[in-house]
Amino acid sequence: MQNPNEDTEWNDALRRHGIIPEKPKEAEISEDQIVDMLEKTIKQKCTEGKPIEDMSLDELEAMEDEEDEAIIQRYRHQRLAEFKALQKTAKFGDVREISAQDYVAEVNQAGEGVWVVLHLYKTGVPLCTLVNQYLVQLAQKFPSTKFLKSVSTVCIPNYPDKNLPTLFIYYEGDMKKQFVGPFAFGGMNLKKDVLEWMLAEANAVVTDLEEDPRKKNAIHDVMTSSLRGRAHDSDSDDDC
Repeated sequence: MQNPNEDTEWNDALRRHGIIPEKPKEAEISEDQIVDMLEKTIKQKCTEGKPIEDMSLDELEAMEDEEDEAIIQRYRHQRLAEFKALQKTAKFGDVREISAQDYVAEVNQAGEGVWVVLHLYKTGVPLCTLVNQYLVQLAQKFPSTKFLKSVSTVCIPNYPDKNLPTLFIYYEGDMKKQFVGPFAFGGMNLKKDVLEWMLAEANAVVTDLEEDPRKKNAIHDVMTSSLRGRAHDSDSDDDC
């Protein structure tokens, strides 16, 4: 006997004439049922996963890549959250010129939790000019730290030029550190990352530098000196 539920031209003709009943409609699948099916499929896939000891090297590497990517994504989100939080607390971002009259309000009354970097300088002193250039860049990098500058004799009458440049580091109005004179900065060989490290050691900024840049510079100087020495010895041998 032919199945009346089959999709055939004969059955279709019989249905049109009411000889056999219409084919029963398939029940519609609800959205909740679809979700349940997906969850069961996911759960089944998880239980079918291989134990780690049975995985091939390629499978292990693929799993590690996925884990590494997840860690990187979490780190990016964390850094983004930290950056947004820093932007909310950022009040400064530049180097402001002050006079003696501004000193109390700008330094001693800078506010709770505020680090202040004050540069005493004079025009015409090359190292002061260099420090000012670096401070502009560092102020942009660390906008939650207050960077100030003042002509030395305007801020402190009769301040000796031999003490220039001078950096005073304050926290909540109290002086925490001072760098006085060219030797404290290493002279005109001063680099921006070295100045950043000096401020970080004084806790005025939170740096992303991992070590004192002067260590790398010292190694580079030793290597350069050694190479120059060898070149000189080679020239001497050629002269002979």
